[in-house]
Amino acid sequence: MTFTRNRIFSLGTILLVLFSRGLALADDGYELWLKYRTLDNAVLLSHYREAITSVILPGESGTIQIIRDELKRGLDTLLGAGLRFSASEPRGNALVLGTPASSAIVRRLLREGTLHSLGSEGYLIKSVTSSKNRLIVIAANGDIGLLYGMFHFLRIIQTRQPVVHLDIFSSPRIRYRLLDHWDNLDGSVERGYAGRSLWKWDALPEKIDDRYRDYARANASIGINGTVLNNVNANPAILKLEYLRKVAALADIFRPYGIRVFLSVNFSSPTSAKFEQEGNRKGGIGNLDTADPLDPQVRRWWKDKVKEIYRLIPDFGGFLVKASSEGMPGPQEYGRTHAEGANVLAEALKPFHGIVMWRAFVYDSSVDPDRVKRAALEFVPLDGLFYPNVFVQAKNGPLDFQPREPVQPLFGTMARTPLLLELQITQEYLGHSTHLVYLAPMWKEYLQFDLFSKGPGSTLASIVDGSSRTTDMTGIAGVANTGDDRNWCGHFFAQANWFAFGRLAWDHSVSAEQIANEWIRMSLTSDSGSCATISSIMMDSWEACVNYMTPLGLHHIMEVDVHYGPGPQHDSGREDWRSVYYHRADSAGLGFDRSSTGSNAVGQYFPPLRSIFDNLETCPEKYLLWFHHVRWDHRMNSGRTLWEELCERYTSGTDQVHGMYGQWLSLEGTIDPEVFSHVKNKLERQVIDAALWKDTCLSYFQHFSRKPVPGQR
Repeated sequence: MTFTRNRIFSLGTILLVLFSRGLALADDGYELWLKYRTLDNAVLLSHYREAITSVILPGESGTIQIIRDELKRGLDTLLGAGLRFSASEPRGNALVLGTPASSAIVRRLLREGTLHSLGSEGYLIKSVTSSKNRLIVIAANGDIGLLYGMFHFLRIIQTRQPVVHLDIFSSPRIRYRLLDHWDNLDGSVERGYAGRSLWKWDALPEKIDDRYRDYARANASIGINGTVLNNVNANPAILKLEYLRKVAALADIFRPYGIRVFLSVNFSSPTSAKFEQEGNRKGGIGNLDTADPLDPQVRRWWKDKVKEIYRLIPDFGGFLVKASSEGMPGPQEYGRTHAEGANVLAEALKPFHGIVMWRAFVYDSSVDPDRVKRAALEFVPLDGLFYPNVFVQAKNGPLDFQPREPVQPLFGTMARTPLLLELQITQEYLGHSTHLVYLAPMWKEYLQFDLFSKGPGSTLASIVDGSSRTTDMTGIAGVANTGDDRNWCGHFFAQANWFAFGRLAWDHSVSAEQIANEWIRMSLTSDSGSCATISSIMMDSWEACVNYMTPLGLHHIMEVDVHYGPGPQHDSGREDWRSVYYHRADSAGLGFDRSSTGSNAVGQYFPPLRSIFDNLETCPEKYLLWFHHVRWDHRMNSGRTLWEELCERYTSGTDQVHGMYGQWLSLEGTIDPEVFSHVKNKLERQVIDAALWKDTCLSYFQHFSRKPVPGQR
């Protein structure tokens, strides 16, 4: 079709009229929680406009320019009026941003040492009244702190909070706050449910996708300061010069947002690829015939490779390593320990202040018959032998990101080694990008779990943030749920889990409900009634998922390989991947006996947890079938038998999902129609899936219990 100038003008006029009537384009989810829409509350809008008549921001660094652009984009839209930006003295009420080095105003207003405790990333937001004007000051020791403070201030506006009497001091509780991308060089994503990889390796470094900056911007807005670009099942090619130049291009984009790049590396990288062809072991990109960490040639190879990386990326963060696990090569091939393997990399990185993150996800069946015990048995004897710049990176639980697990005991038993907590944002075992499951309540349960390693109060949070260890080698990583889908995460509500991970990584004391309410108001609606309904859906969703998938401590009974639907009957392949290995259903009862008379996994916990978990009567029912094989007629706290309670939990889980669906339907007309339809379709599938989990599992377990399902004829 050919358009004349008049027809184009007419189309533009029509669109202008539509927008002037408030009919905006549908929300496709691309903007994440950084939606800036003019406030519809006239009183609040007047309050904000009176409080901010200009913005004072000195400096010209790349980060300062990002701050300036974001404030203009955000405030001009939120307040519906253009603000004057300058680097000089304020006129009227103003927003002032600066460091003691860049701003005379900040130096005058703040006493010496006020910012000292905030470090390089912290900030303050403070209301200051003088005889001439009222100021809102965002101050930090450096530009990155200002960036974080700026995003916090915009969050205040987005969530409709007052800006008078502000007195906020904020600094991260954890030093390394990372996303781990399980992205492959061919563009696929392992355990990814939102399309293909964000990284377009074939186009880099010449072509820079705008999405890279949007990714960095989103991460900076929630305080994430590092990204591991590639899969832990690492392709050695990532260390080739051609790929390092591509990585350097991404690092250049991320740097002004305060984000450092890290790489997963294959332990066999120093070896020649010919060894892969010969079938001896996975080959690398080097020219050596060994990757033995005690071989001088191997140590030299890693040192030379690290120097090459830092010439291209001066602020490179370090390496993530999966070794001697699931077929990935490692030091044990050479009779060496995990510590010896990690230390050869740490030695190469130390002069550049880089770190090693050595994963503890190992489960050699020769170590112990009970898979959940193996990581501790392999790593605890090595406590204190790792170099100071090495993290042992452990998953939240001792198995594998199940809907619910007790905390990995390594966090209590490795007292002399920095431990980095690995969480999974992508929903590998919790319904992929189909099920609405808000993960912050789960993460809070783990963080608040008391390991008693130094007596009461030895929570996982205190170990991860170093407060019970007095160390600044602290870290947390989330396995990312992003992909190239337009809405980033496949499910609109999965964005909330990315957001929640960043907020908890910065400050794990924030409640899951507060984070949910922030995300709702920033992403969906500011209507208080709708917010309450959506918050209820989110806050109930994880417990609902546990109930319709794996209640009462059941675990690892999903479909093999895809990890999506129910598979309690699975009984093939490796023993420690079979569902029957974990649930151990028989005519007597259900559950894995990890008590002191069973596998004694309880022995890896400190008192009093050890005795609490060991006793069938005191073990929390949410972990009951994790630690005990329980008779079908055992009386539960509710007075029901185990079988009746199992039926009740599966039924309540499906009922909860039906309730979530009904609550969502009640929001029609108050939520963007595209978002509403997208979530409605997902919930319809979740209702079907929850029923399938319930029917499949109860039908299977009924063969052993030989008892009727209550209410079923």
